[in-house]
Amino acid sequence: MSRTKSDKNGNTAKTELSVWTRAITANSEWPDKEEFLDVIYWSRQAIGIIVGIGWGLIPLKGFIGLLLFFLVNAGVMYVYFSNFQQVDEEEYGGPWELTKEGFVTSFAGFLVTWIIIYSGLHFD
Repeated sequence: MSRTKSDKNGNTAKTELSVWTRAITANSEWPDKEEFLDVIYWSRQAIGIIVGIGWGLIPLKGFIGLLLFFLVNAGVMYVYFSNFQQVDEEEYGGPWELTKEGFVTSFAGFLVTWIIIYSGLHFD
């Protein structure tokens, strides 16, 4: 996706949209596959931290918290790349490859955040 821009002389030039602009725009074009994978990775990290804060505040604990994290994290990202961006999953190795991109580091960030928030608020 590109935009045309006119300068003061009336000349037009195409300018590429930034990665983050394309990330929040539905059905964006991703000429560089690595950029889209970076968006998936960093979005997943943000989801992990946000869910960790939420689970710590609720207070949610145990297997239910872990299971809900997996469902929320995988579900949100799947809806993002399949419905919002509507990318061809096969170009990236299938839906499983996109679903697991950055999952382990997101899980680590989630656990650290969840433990710190929960321990800080609910233990003497």
